[in-house]
Amino acid sequence: MKYWNLKKVNKPTVEKLGPIPRSIIKTFEKFKKELDPNAEIEAIEEFRVARYLTVNSIKYLLILILAPVLINQLSKILLFGPFVDYCWNHYQPDMFLNSSQEERAFAELQQFEEKIHFEILIGKINDISYDFAEQQIRIKAVQLAHKYASESADAIKNILSDTFSLGIFIALLVGGKRQISILKSFINEIIYGLSDTAKAFLIILFTDIFVGFHSPHGWEVIIEAILRHFGLPESREFIFLFISTFPVILDTVFKYWIFRYLNRVSPSAVATYHNMNE
Repeated sequence: MKYWNLKKVNKPTVEKLGPIPRSIIKTFEKFKKELDPNAEIEAIEEFRVARYLTVNSIKYLLILILAPVLINQLSKILLFGPFVDYCWNHYQPDMFLNSSQEERAFAELQQFEEKIHFEILIGKINDISYDFAEQQIRIKAVQLAHKYASESADAIKNILSDTFSLGIFIALLVGGKRQISILKSFINEIIYGLSDTAKAFLIILFTDIFVGFHSPHGWEVIIEAILRHFGLPESREFIFLFISTFPVILDTVFKYWIFRYLNRVSPSAVATYHNMNE
């Protein structure tokens, strides 16, 4: 029973084009099914296959998402966190991992110093002595030192825990080939089962977010967050180079998918997409 279900699940979703329109063929197939005396049994069996496909796909998808996330957080808190904190406090390395952190720290300190002098000039702070201003700046400098030392230690923890969770994710993919096949079939059923308008809407939404004319600002924020997450220098040259190349490659791949697969499976969805995009 399970073997038959798996064959049913792995059946290709893409249909080949023929000389007769698919709508006419599907209409005749529908009449043929309704006149078949075994139609009720086949309908029940198809429902069981669909339920088997949905339940197993959702379970495996939750495992792929939750297992690496939980392992990442637990390993960071229980394993790599104490180890990095011990080494950091014992060996006392430099608080800055890169020049970007140093520049941000100096910028924050300079902004705070200008704020102190401004408040003194407008009379918001009554004590206008030089020692008072120096004391406040010194306190702020100590706070920034603790802040960026903690950020540097967190970056090292992130590298270790993310690498560990990535290994777990790859192991789940390698050991779950059968589940991946089921999940792929389930996703294909969802995507190709959408209406033409829904497909066109999702295509436009995806392309406008990731490869649209305003997407470079979003990519810049994402790349800066990733680099800061791993304690890497926030090189403007690298960010601009990535923005000028990766969205173009992604747009080319997406257009190839539309031309190679979607245009063959659902030409009306492609036509709707072009009409909505004009």
